[in-house]
Amino acid sequence: MKGLWLWLGVLALIIVLNALRLRPLAVAVSLAWLGWCVWTWFRPTRRGSP
Repeated sequence: MKGLWLWLGVLALIIVLNALRLRPLAVAVSLAWLGWCVWTWFRPTRRGSP
């Protein structure tokens, strides 16, 4: 459930930035969020940990 609140928070931030006509900042936040999601999904796992 914690992850859902994080997603909703980021979505709300992007909507607010668009409403304030700060679209370049909203795009930057969107791309950063997408990059973080992709990184956490595909990041290499640590192998050989003791």
